[in-house]
Amino acid sequence: MALNKLLAMEVFVSVVETGGITRAAERLKLPKATVTTLLQKLEATLHVRLLNRTTRHVSTTADGAAYYERCIGILASIRETEETLAKQRSTPRGRLRVDVPTLMARSVFVPALPDLFARYPDIELALACNERRADLLEEGIDCAVWSGDIEDTRLVARRAGFLYFATCAAPSYLATHGQPQHPHDLAQHRCINRFAPGTGAVAPWTFSREGERAEAVFPSYVALDDENSYVAAAEAGLGIAQIPAFVAKEAIERGALELVLGDWFAEPAPLSIVYPQNRHLSNKVRVFVDWVADLLRQHDGIQLRSTLPQINRLHATAH
Repeated sequence: MALNKLLAMEVFVSVVETGGITRAAERLKLPKATVTTLLQKLEATLHVRLLNRTTRHVSTTADGAAYYERCIGILASIRETEETLAKQRSTPRGRLRVDVPTLMARSVFVPALPDLFARYPDIELALACNERRADLLEEGIDCAVWSGDIEDTRLVARRAGFLYFATCAAPSYLATHGQPQHPHDLAQHRCINRFAPGTGAVAPWTFSREGERAEAVFPSYVALDDENSYVAAAEAGLGIAQIPAFVAKEAIERGALELVLGDWFAEPAPLSIVYPQNRHLSNKVRVFVDWVADLLRQHDGIQLRSTLPQINRLHATAH
């Protein structure tokens, strides 16, 4: 069996400090025979005699005294390293760069940050709020929350649920243009579209109802790439929009928006926490990812536990 040099060093130091093999075995809670064997193997490996042994006392040789001083330094360094790592694990610290969708940052993340900092006061958060998918590795981003499918194999994607949508319009718009009865009717309405800032491509609208599915790109009365402006445009009466359900809930409750096409639901998008693959994931990233997952899992608006009863019913039927 190969010699466990670290254990042998600990045994040797204990023998020197206690003055005997029996007492060293008692201190380390090891059999006396194990202590004797480890000492013999250590001396054989080093090709030097470390101890002078008598029936009553054990003392170091000249080589043993020098080796003892080295062992003390090595073992102290190991303990210090272990204590430092344990402290870092119990108290995550450092700067975190995080990307989060704009509306989710405003309505979900920022209100919950006092809890994050109460738990981890030594974390410094740099929170970017946008809809783009940044290159996490290229831009040094530790973690992001994305909706939709994740195809980048360099990233770990931890599923956190789904992002649900509600089709809404302002009461002023509906009073002028009426209520659509079918998704196809949206072609005759003013629709507020989203477009990708990089390509300018307009995102399609999708709907489902009892096995029937509709998907189309409707003419843009106005198209936006910023989520805050998108919601503001809907509330201003510029047209019909598909808005995240956790945001629509608040706007509907204060009378700024109304639910339309109530028997159709907009298909949800997978919601994931993503971060670069790393076998040595830092503790600050690890605890933040766990915190985000717990936040999204408990958020009533994200999980549709107490959002819009009609949307809840439709999604429950669909899933």
